Amino acid sequence: MPTDHDEILHEYWTTEFDTSSSDSSSSGSSSMDTEYQVVEIATVFISLIMQHILAYAMHLYDKIPYHTSALTREMWVLELINGHPEQIRNELGVHKDVFLSLRDDLQWFGHRNSKFVSLEEQLAIFLYTCVTGLSI
Repeated sequence: MPTDHDEILHEYWTTEFDTSSSDSSSSGSSSMDTEYQVVEIATVFISLIMQHILAYAMHLYDKIPYHTSALTREMWVLELINGHPEQIRNELGVHKDVFLSLRDDLQWFGHRNSKFVSLEEQLAIFLYTCVTGLSI
């Protein structure tokens, strides 16, 4: 959808500027008009560029907190599942939907919670060990 800036630029770029002058009295005025129009075009063009730069950069400054957990064990796993969408991928190497699908598959094959460790936590420990290369 064209904006006002786009319409103004289109109007100026399609305008024919008369550089020849018929008399000396009007050449000064025509020259000033041309310079004014060029400055106006440059101003609109620079403001358009700045508008696009700001639109691009806004998502870089609109941050979601990432490393905010003071939790351990099962609460940490639940925070990964319910928290920032990229955090679970960075910590466990899989996206949330893959993690939940793996959990469901393990349940279908008969794996259950142990006495002290939930199935989600067991899967998270396994994936975290695989991603980080930690030894047991």
